[in-house]
This record gives sequence, structure tokens and C-alpha cells, in this order.
Amino acid sequence: MQVDVPRPTDWEGRGPSLSSAEMRSEVLKVQAIQAERYRSLPISWNSELSGAALRHYARLQKDGRELLNDILDNLGLSMRAHDRIIKLARTIADLEGAADISSAHLAEAVQYRNLDRQVVMDE
Repeated sequence: MQVDVPRPTDWEGRGPSLSSAEMRSEVLKVQAIQAERYRSLPISWNSELSGAALRHYARLQKDGRELLNDILDNLGLSMRAHDRIIKLARTIADLEGAADISSAHLAEAVQYRNLDRQVVMDE
């Protein structure tokens, strides 16, 4: 995944960013969350979810389902993209320590997905 991040206009006024060690700690924490969640399954990560497991562990609320359906229709995305967006949104929610996937998590996942599509088109 590639993420294009523009320089914020108020970057000097923000608090300190995460160090590499802090970022590693966050990643390890999310890995532990996922390992615990999938301990009874033959998978370890959100990216491995499919079928019934995807629907069970990455459930969307009604507003999230509606948002994602609108996005799929407007952008002409496939069902494969649908599942990939949900898996990524599940990981974003894990990073925030959220039990449920919110519309904001879905929107962020779609932004990353669009960046991937844009990079491929530009190449």
C-alpha cells in the first residue's frame, strides 16, 4: 500500500509524531489484538478474512453498509475491492482500539484504496 501524504499547513503546531519504536509498539499491539481475535481460526490477520469470517469479524453497521454501497456504486468498484476495503477498515479500527468499524474507518480505507488505484494509473 502506498499513501500520499501532503505536508500539513500547521505541522509545527502539532504534538510530536510517533517515533519508530512507538509505531512498532502500536503495530505489535494490533497484531496481538488480531491474534487473540482469530485464535480459534486457521488465520492470524484481518487480511486473511473471507466469507462468513469476514462478515462475522468485520461487521458493518447499517450506516457503514450504506456508505460502502454508495462508494462502490459511485466508483464502480468490484466485490473484491469491497472485501479489501472492509479488511482495511477493520485494521484501522484496531489501530484506534475500536471494537466496531465506523463510517470514518471505511472512509479512510476507501481513501487508501483510491490512492492505490491512482498510483497504478499513473505508472
